[in-house]
Amino acid sequence: MNEIFRGKAWSFGFRSAIMIYFLCLIVLPIVGIYTQSFSLGWTPFWESVSDPLAWKAVLLTLKLALIATVLNMLIGTMIGWVLIRYRFPGRSILNSLVDLPFALPTAVGGLLILLLLGPNSLIGMLAGKIGIEIVFHEPAIVIAMLFVTFPFVIRAIQPLLEELDRSEEEAAYTLGASKAKTFFSVIFPTMLPGILSGAMLAFSRGLAEFGAVVLVAGNIPGKTLVASVFIFGEIESNNPQGAAAVSVMLLTLSFLILWLVNQLQARRSTP
Repeated sequence: MNEIFRGKAWSFGFRSAIMIYFLCLIVLPIVGIYTQSFSLGWTPFWESVSDPLAWKAVLLTLKLALIATVLNMLIGTMIGWVLIRYRFPGRSILNSLVDLPFALPTAVGGLLILLLLGPNSLIGMLAGKIGIEIVFHEPAIVIAMLFVTFPFVIRAIQPLLEELDRSEEEAAYTLGASKAKTFFSVIFPTMLPGILSGAMLAFSRGLAEFGAVVLVAGNIPGKTLVASVFIFGEIESNNPQGAAAVSVMLLTLSFLILWLVNQLQARRSTP
């Protein structure tokens, strides 16, 4: 009986510690942001979110994050396919490098982009000669978002490709289907849930990116100022209520995206 009692007490204490940790680390900061955003009432909140610079920053962030997500879906799907279906020298190294954006500080990623594509770099000078400006313009922001969200789609589709029964492909080939028809009829439907969930996570991550973007965006209000840098500027201007109001917009959108991801994963796991 004592052993059972101690086991139940330990289990209860462990669950309580986890809930306290979750409450302090996740719930309280989120509640604090929403509380701060409405601390002065509805009118100041609406004035903050309807400010032209705030709206332009949010809309620019949404546009560039969407572009980066679409590119990520295409590039990530191809890389995930190659890593699973082909064996070649350096494959294990490439597979390890996929997770580098997770381990590397995002500011370092921004510095790498600045050094490789900046006005004084070889690529930057060649692009400048043909009238293409990368760093301190929108292309650099998209590249920065691509860098920090690079692993999401790849890691989402790899398990699905590993679990795919190759006999289904062989059956399609036996029945006379071409490689393209087999891919879009047999393989792609299996990959699609992973592509969508990885893309939504990448989009949500791109909305919040700061470290890599702030170094390469130029941060020109109304042109290259994204939402995360706008929030930072509001904090520096001693306007926490305005920063919180814009943060609530991004936070609510991220919540909706994560909810959609969970719904998608739940449907995928349902037999």
